[in-house]
Parts: sequence; C-alpha cells; structure tokens
Amino acid sequence: MSAHGSPDYKMSPMQSKKVFSFKGEATIPGDKSISHRSMIFGGLASGTTKVRGLLEGEDVLASAKAMQALGATITKVGSGPDSEWIIQGVGNGLLLAPKDPIDFGNAGTGCRLFMGLLGSYDFETTFIGDASLSSRPMGRVLNPIAQMGTQIIAQVEGGRLPVTIKGPKVAAPITYKVPMPSAQVKSAVLLAGLNAAGTTVVIEETFTRDHTENMLKGFGADLTVETDENGVRTISLVGQGKLQGQEILVPSDPSSAAFPIVAALICEGGDVTLPGILMNETRTGLITTLIEMGGDIEISNERLSGGEKIADLRVRHSALKGIKVPGHRAASMIDEYPVLAVAACFATGETHMEDLAELRVKESDRLAAVARGLKQNGVDCEEGEDWLKVRGRPDGKGLGGGKSVVTHLDHRIAMSFLVMGMASQKPVTVDDSGPIATSFPEFVGLMSDMGAKLE
Repeated sequence: MSAHGSPDYKMSPMQSKKVFSFKGEATIPGDKSISHRSMIFGGLASGTTKVRGLLEGEDVLASAKAMQALGATITKVGSGPDSEWIIQGVGNGLLLAPKDPIDFGNAGTGCRLFMGLLGSYDFETTFIGDASLSSRPMGRVLNPIAQMGTQIIAQVEGGRLPVTIKGPKVAAPITYKVPMPSAQVKSAVLLAGLNAAGTTVVIEETFTRDHTENMLKGFGADLTVETDENGVRTISLVGQGKLQGQEILVPSDPSSAAFPIVAALICEGGDVTLPGILMNETRTGLITTLIEMGGDIEISNERLSGGEKIADLRVRHSALKGIKVPGHRAASMIDEYPVLAVAACFATGETHMEDLAELRVKESDRLAAVARGLKQNGVDCEEGEDWLKVRGRPDGKGLGGGKSVVTHLDHRIAMSFLVMGMASQKPVTVDDSGPIATSFPEFVGLMSDMGAKLE
C-alpha cells in the first residue's frame, strides 16, 4: 500500500448502517503505547526481549523498523494470537547511526519518542513522515532536548518534519517541567536522559500515562517517582545505566476497545465482552465517563500483567444521559473524545466536554473534524476553542445521511464515525478507512463479526 498522503495513495471510503444486534466476545489487539515502548526498550536493552500480544499496526511497525535501522535485530516467530516478537538489543548508549532518514509514516508517538531517544547520540538523524505527520509540530520535544545539547540542524517552520538532529558528545542532564500534559514529551525527555551523564528530572503537574516509567523500571533503569500533596510528580532517571531484556505480554488497548464499547452502549441489543483490557488509571477516563452517563459496563477479573492492571469488561445497551465531563480527566482519555462525542449523540440532554486544546494538535485537528462531521450528520453541537457541547437524540432519529465525513488521514475520526452509523437512522459515510490500519487493523473484521454493517 502506498503511504497515506503520497500522490498515488487511493482513499477507501466506507459506510456504516444501523444495526439491531451487536453481540459477542472479542479480543482487542495489544495496547499501542506499550507496543511502541516494547520495541524501543527491547532494542535498547542488553540481551533478548520477547514480546507477545504486540499491536501489529503500521505505527508500531514503524518503531520496529526504526530500531532495526539503529542496530537492533527484530524477528517475528509464528502468526496470529500466538506470535512472538524477539528483539536482540544493542545495549543502552550503543545505538548505531542510521544510514538513511527514518520514516515514521503516521506515527506521532514513535516519531517524538525516537527524537528524544536519539537526541543524546553523537550522530545525525533525519526524521520523515507522511502528510499528516509532517503537519504536526515537534517543537514540544525539540525544545527540551536542545537544552541537553542536541543541535536542531534542519526543520520545517514550526518544528515540522523533515527534522534533522545531532546529539552532543555527552548529553547534559536537565530538570524539565513539562508545560502541558503530554506523556509523549515526558517520555521523550526521559529517553534522552537514558544516555546522559547524570540524573535527568521531569516534573509534571498533571498525571499522564505512565507506561514509560513502569517499563523503564521493569527493564532495570534507576528511576524514582515522587508525588507531592498537590499531585505534582517528580520523575528522576539516572542516565547511562544498563537495561536488561524482558518478557512482555502486551495488554489489550483501551483506546481501541473504546469503539466496540461505545457501539455496544448505543446499539439496540448491544452486549459485548472484551477480555484482558488494560486498566491503568491514566487510561480509563472514557470508561469512568461512560459509567457516569449511565453506561452498563461491568468490570470483572481484575488482575496484574507485567506490572499493569488488566480486567475483563462486559458492556450492554444503555440509556445514556448527558453530563459535564471534568476537564482534569482529559489527560486520561484524550484519544477517546471523538468516540465519546459519538456516544453523546445518543444520550438524553447535553454532554459538555472541556479542556480539549490538545485535540487540535493530534493526527488532525480532531476537535474541528469531530464537530464538522457531527453537524454534517444532523447532530446539534457547538465547538469552542477548547470545548465541545453535544445535544443527543437517544432514538437516533434524523441522524446520519450527511456528506462523507472528512477523516484527514486520522484513524480515530474514521472509526468514531463508523460507530456512529451503527445507531443512526441513516447510514454514515467516511471518506477514507485506510488510516484505520495505523492503530487497529482488525477493526472492520472484529466489528463485523459482532454485527456491524460496514461496507
């Protein structure tokens, strides 16, 4: 397949129609955040790392290719659910200079994490990506690593790709207060700190997803986290330590689970079971919000896997009601707002979402794209600079049937509006389903097996 946004890329429109039964059990693919980090830490560690349950989407495979370009050996053994990825790492501080620019496709997480990682290496690296990734600002990562001694040799205006960086002979550790809630920025600075001489400190006022901290500790890094009485976290990492290969079972991705969860809540006859979902508290904002809206979501068999909480979910059709979603919850569900907005379309009353500025710098301006798509399909909604209000129609009457929703090469916009079509009076069409492969290649098959009508 040609790259998203390249001149010969062909869009794949898709339509979703109302369903009267959405039932079954489905295993959601592995968590994207943990899959990216498994590849990175496995490639950096000494010895062998074995990963099961890896999300084999295009974004994660871009991280795997990047690690290979830096000297790691990565092989896949077996196929289907029993497949295992075996990574022979190079050792912390021993990455090799890449021969060519590293292409991250649509993977914003991968690109930003590798910028941090390679910012402390004394060689040049050029980062490239597809049209969507090339429009996204990288300054939020480039600024802190520049403080560590990284030279930004080339960049497009506003810190956009292609970007070329060169690390110093010896990177200087810094103390960095993250200016916005961003797990990517926090993680990029910590990754740069792995190869710095001394202790790198990251301070975050809002608790963001902590997979980097959990996994670095698991691989043997000297990392400590302190939280003060105001919830401000101080993360300290001693650089140039040894990382040791691990065995990792990647839990199911809650961001991907969001789509069958919302579909089951809004479709008549919805009753879906999803085993082994990651329940890390920095990732469960959507589930908390949907339960507050009246969603019937049963959480059972809570357990630990690889240091992360997981549980089984059973979700049934529910009469949802509109609520005000607290702004402080945004960091724990930032990727799920598009599909939450879809759930709100079928709730009684108004749902008010706030503190959404971060949505404007995702794969697309997600806030504008969601508001436009909802209005085109008959939804009563208002968009503000960093907020969205949606007034629902529980019966779905008058919803759907609008112009094809422009997805802007954004997988979550595409999947969210396909879920909307499952409960709308008329079908909902998206202009391109191709980008879904970046994070959830099994989406169409998995949803169709439980009753979705996608064509």
